[in-house]
Amino acid sequence: MSSIAVLVELLRRDTSGGHVKCWEHFARSAARLPDGTGLDLTVYFLGDRERVEPLAPHVRFVMLRPVLSTAAMRSADGAEDVCDLAPYHPRLAALLPRHDVWHLTHSFAFAATAVRLGRRAARRGAPRPRLVGSVHTDVPLLASVYARYLADRWLPGSHPRVDGLLADEAETLLRRRRDRLLDSCEHVLAPTPEGCAELARVLGPHRIALLRRGIDHDLFRPDRTARARLAREYGLPADRPLVLFAGRLDATKGAPLLAESVRLLRARGTAAHLVVAGSGAEAEAVRRSLGPDVTLLGPLPQDRLARVYAGCDIFAFPSRTETIGNVVAEAMACGLAVVLPEGAHTTRWLTAPGGDGIVVRHDDPRDWADALGALIDRPALREAVRRRAAATARNTHRSWDRVLEEDLLPVWTRRSPGAGRERVPGPARPGHGRGRSG
Repeated sequence: MSSIAVLVELLRRDTSGGHVKCWEHFARSAARLPDGTGLDLTVYFLGDRERVEPLAPHVRFVMLRPVLSTAAMRSADGAEDVCDLAPYHPRLAALLPRHDVWHLTHSFAFAATAVRLGRRAARRGAPRPRLVGSVHTDVPLLASVYARYLADRWLPGSHPRVDGLLADEAETLLRRRRDRLLDSCEHVLAPTPEGCAELARVLGPHRIALLRRGIDHDLFRPDRTARARLAREYGLPADRPLVLFAGRLDATKGAPLLAESVRLLRARGTAAHLVVAGSGAEAEAVRRSLGPDVTLLGPLPQDRLARVYAGCDIFAFPSRTETIGNVVAEAMACGLAVVLPEGAHTTRWLTAPGGDGIVVRHDDPRDWADALGALIDRPALREAVRRRAAATARNTHRSWDRVLEEDLLPVWTRRSPGAGRERVPGPARPGHGRGRSG
């Protein structure tokens, strides 16, 4: 049996972002595998206390307390993910040796600890663990944006050029750090062909493979009763189309652009209402800009978010920073007409741009207002796009079970030259043994 440790150094909660949700889905898919498949999976997250959550005898979540949490650095709304900036995580270091494969998914404490232990084993001449990695978020780019937010918070009145230099330096340093950590991995997975090509230039094409994203078709699906429930639960207007945005409300996701485009629509006399599922630094600005024409729902767990999707008409997502953008697949599966930036990675969910989703060429509020207005003013067009979006999701978007089987299991179970080693004994821990449910 191969024991896999997936290292997700983010705080796990009901309203966590796509990175955490991705591994929750993969773990649940692994839990549906028969015990005899030879896979034992532990997914490590951050938590407010150490605990084990079993999903099956061969699959479990483990939450570990952070050593140097970023919680104190979050903005006032607390929308950013909490991670661990410590250079070493002693508790994880004690647990890792019991696993055969260490899968890095980020570039902070958990990943640094795994790479450090692997290099230590190599220096001693001991058999090295198998390290693999995957990229889920463009952390260096996000760091650039948040460096500007933090500079404004901690250095109010600083010159924009200074803020820009800080942001550029943060992005450069974190990109170098990410690539150094990934260089320790025998295989690295990326969500798009473009992402694979970027990493291949740094790490070599022989080590790079694709890790696609899946969709839960049972949870995310059209529901004709959802609109009435939204009106009852949230007081959303029933007399106009609902435009939905889901994600962090900040510049990286295009929230200011979308808010201005909806404001232009309303100024033109077009009936539209923006619904926002999420929070972020731009939340109050969006509220001020649109007033009664926006409803901010805050972060939502997956089951409630699925009902919100199904009750809306259009999903507008101007972000260009997504590595894949699972919210787009979720919206399409629920039968929404999606509107996306031309050239963004999120357009890969479309099979017929212009048919099963609308792409906007320029990041200009007027262009976005035109695209949204065409769908709002032409109900027949909107319904045609919605039907084709649902059909694309149903016919071409893979389930999480299938992605696990096709993309992850071959990498985890591939035997490297050092395979067959004796695993370094790890400290005993009640309720957390190999093959145990906890």
